[in-house]
Amino acid sequence: MKDFDSIPALMADLGKRAKEASGELAFASAERKHAALIAAADAVWANRAQIIDANQKDLEFGREKGLSPAMMDRLMLDEARIQGMVDGLRIVADQADPVGEILSEWERPTGLKIQRVRTPLGVIGVIYESRPNVTADAGALCLKSGNAVILRGGSESFHSSAAIHACLVEGLKAANLPEDAIQLIPTRDRAAVQELLTLTDSVDVIVPRGGKGLVGLVQREARVPVFAHLEGIVHIYVDKAADPQKTLDVVLNAKTRRTGICGAAECLLVHQDVAETLGRDLITALVGAGVEVHAEGVLAGEGTVTATAEDWGKEFLDSVIAAKPVSDIDAAIAHIRQHGSNHTDCIMTEDATAADRFFERLDSAILMHNASTQFADGGEFGMGAEIGIATGKMHARGPVGAAQLTSFKYLVRGNGTTRA
Repeated sequence: MKDFDSIPALMADLGKRAKEASGELAFASAERKHAALIAAADAVWANRAQIIDANQKDLEFGREKGLSPAMMDRLMLDEARIQGMVDGLRIVADQADPVGEILSEWERPTGLKIQRVRTPLGVIGVIYESRPNVTADAGALCLKSGNAVILRGGSESFHSSAAIHACLVEGLKAANLPEDAIQLIPTRDRAAVQELLTLTDSVDVIVPRGGKGLVGLVQREARVPVFAHLEGIVHIYVDKAADPQKTLDVVLNAKTRRTGICGAAECLLVHQDVAETLGRDLITALVGAGVEVHAEGVLAGEGTVTATAEDWGKEFLDSVIAAKPVSDIDAAIAHIRQHGSNHTDCIMTEDATAADRFFERLDSAILMHNASTQFADGGEFGMGAEIGIATGKMHARGPVGAAQLTSFKYLVRGNGTTRA
C-alpha cells in the first residue's frame, strides 16, 4: 500500500478528475456504457484467479483483526461469488438506460412544450465496509446512470476491491470512456474519508454502506448531501393467523441463510395466541440451527438466553436473534416503530386484513408479507445490483439502483414564445 504525503491533495485531485469525467459521462451513449460494463464483466471473470489471490490477503488481514465469522463471510470471495458479480454487471448492462428517460411531458396554453427527463447526479462518493462485491455493484450502477464515482472500500477489503476496480477500468478503456469515471481511493488512511465528505466543489452526493458507526460518522461530518443506508434492524412478526410451515421456512431462511447481511432477521415478534405453540417451535428450530436466541416471556426456555433491554433495536449481524411475544399486531407495530431502523420488516400471516394493516401502518423502506427478508436486495428486485438500501425519506428509498442515482431536469421548448 502506497503512502501519500498529502491526503487532502490526493482527494482534491480525485475529485477534480471525477468532475471532469462526469461531464463526458453525462452524455455518453447507452451503447458505450453497455460495452464498458460487458467488457468489465469479461475482465472480472478472466481475472478471477488474481481476485481470489487478492482476497486471500484480505482474509488474512481480517483474521489478524479478529473479525467475526459472519464478517469474514461478508469479506470472502470464491468463484461462485465472482460469478455473481459478473452476472450483476451483465444484468445492469442489459437494463434500459435511465439517462434521458422522459418522466412526464405536457403543453401549456402559452404554447410551451415541457418535458421532465432523467439526468445524472454528477459525482457520487460511495463509502462501504467489508463486502468487496460492492466495488463492482457501485461502479456499474454509477456508470449506467451516467455518474462518475469515487469508491472507498473498507480497510479489510483493500486488496480485493483494488483487483475488482482494475477490471472496471479495463471496461472503461475498452469502451473509450474516461478512466477517471470510476476511481478507487488508493489508501486505507481514514483521513481520506474525512476529505471525501467535504469535497463540495466536486462531489454531489455521498452513499455510505455499512454499520451504524460508519453511517453516523458520515451523517455527522458530511458537507455533501447523503443517501443514508442505515443498519438493518429487521423484524419478523408472526401473526396468530400465520401458516406454521411457511413461517418456519421463512424465519429460518431470514436468519440463517447469511447472517452478516443487512436483510438478515434480527428480531422475532410472536402473537401471544401462538407463542407457546408455533412460537416455541420456531425457537427450537432456530436453536437447532445454531442460532443463539435471546428470548423473553414464554419464548424463553431451554437453549435460550434471557433477553435484555439492549437486545431490542440491535443489529447482530451474526447467528443471534432476539425474540419476544406480543399481545397483538398493534403491539408488534409499536415495537417496530420504537426499535426498527426503517429498513425491512415482515409479517407472516394468512389474514389479508392483518397484512394490509402492517403495510399501512409501518413506513419501513421495504415491507414484506410471507417472504424471507433476505430478499431485501436490489438484485432480487430486478435491479441487477444496488449501492445500498436507503432508509431515509429524501430522494431515494429502498434498494438504490441506477434509476435512483438520477435526478431530473426540465426541457422547455417554445417558438419565439414571450410572456405577457
